[in-house]
Amino acid sequence: MVPWRATADGFVTQNNLDWYRRFAEGQPAALVVEATGVRDIPSGPLLRIGHDRFLPGLKQLVETVREASQGRTKLFIQIIDFLAVKRRPERAKYFERFLAITGGHRQRLSELTGYSHWATVDEQTVREFLFNAEDELIEQVLDARELEALRFGYRERVNDTHLSHIKELPQVLPNIFADAARRAREAGFDGVELHYAHAYTMAGFLSALNDRDDGYGGARENRGRLPLEVYRAVRESVGDDYVVGVRFLGDEVIAGGNRIDDAVYFGVEFAKAGFDYLSISKGGKFEDAEQPKIGQAVYPYTGQSGYECMPTTLSDERGPFSRSVPLVAQIKRAVNAARFATPIVATGGITTFDQAEAILRSGDADIIGMARQALADPDWFRKVKRGRGEEVRRCTYTNYCEALDQAHRQVTCKLWDRKDLDEPNLTMAEDGRRRLLPPRWENQA
Repeated sequence: MVPWRATADGFVTQNNLDWYRRFAEGQPAALVVEATGVRDIPSGPLLRIGHDRFLPGLKQLVETVREASQGRTKLFIQIIDFLAVKRRPERAKYFERFLAITGGHRQRLSELTGYSHWATVDEQTVREFLFNAEDELIEQVLDARELEALRFGYRERVNDTHLSHIKELPQVLPNIFADAARRAREAGFDGVELHYAHAYTMAGFLSALNDRDDGYGGARENRGRLPLEVYRAVRESVGDDYVVGVRFLGDEVIAGGNRIDDAVYFGVEFAKAGFDYLSISKGGKFEDAEQPKIGQAVYPYTGQSGYECMPTTLSDERGPFSRSVPLVAQIKRAVNAARFATPIVATGGITTFDQAEAILRSGDADIIGMARQALADPDWFRKVKRGRGEEVRRCTYTNYCEALDQAHRQVTCKLWDRKDLDEPNLTMAEDGRRRLLPPRWENQA
């Protein structure tokens, strides 16, 4: 998840450096830096790699991790593209400013009210009438996308080819991603992870909901076309001796979306193309997200697909543990059956050594990834290596951290963020109530 420690312009801060230094001290085999924007556009306190001016900070981040891990941890950076998502508007503002009044609205109003004057009245009269109308009438006058913009906030999709900048994505994204990957290599990262999962642009192209008619939607081979073109541009930019991985979904967990058979197909195609590893996630989509409050943006981890992406202890009989592993195993079997040895990464609700080891020994995955458990205890890796697993601070999967992410507040863990607040030289969160870094492991010897 994004820890929200960059500047408002996307530059690396001291808080970013301290954050990744603390994780590097645990000496995992690899760290993947948070989702980092490939475009040079405003995106709040999200790291960016869309221009060379970001390189000095990113280079410092690489150096920090290498020093803190004593060179034992490889450092990758996850790079993303995203489309516009607007905040849910006030009803008055939506009808006054955002809704484009069309002949279709006028015609439906005439049919529903029995008055023909709607065809000729001034636009302001139409807007005022709709603002004061009952929801039942509004639902018959507005189309599905307009209702969504009113109730959830406007959101772009890869299907919106009536918008020139969306139509042109296949022409512009390969070079944008390639330039970002070049900067990653120049900064000293050991590899890049192309983020094709969840609610980001590339996941939209892969989705079965992508019905573009320009050769980049519809059939699976067309939906996978741009993701593969992006990969080839990235590979050409960084060379064959540089790690390029991909994160994508084993199941979108939404109506009409991709299922495991789609993921198996894309997994084999990605392995065939030459990706160095495949990291599998699940869900995390806008389509089934809960309605946000007015003034807030829709968050793709609040519906059932969001639950499957970041499951909590409020769960079914399986609980939050390893819910994606069956999907990972199917993708791995298909990739191996196609005679590719591309490593497959399992993530999601993996917390103990025994759990991780069982997944590897069963052949369901080749690599284990952790996010929330690593947040709970960055020293997990060293503790386990030393046979001191009983000292691991285990994640309780309440998603306290995810709630902070949703609010775009600096992410911390409830297991440590209010501990030892009298510690000297402690860096506190902007709210003044939480420490920003986990306590150091005591009694390491």
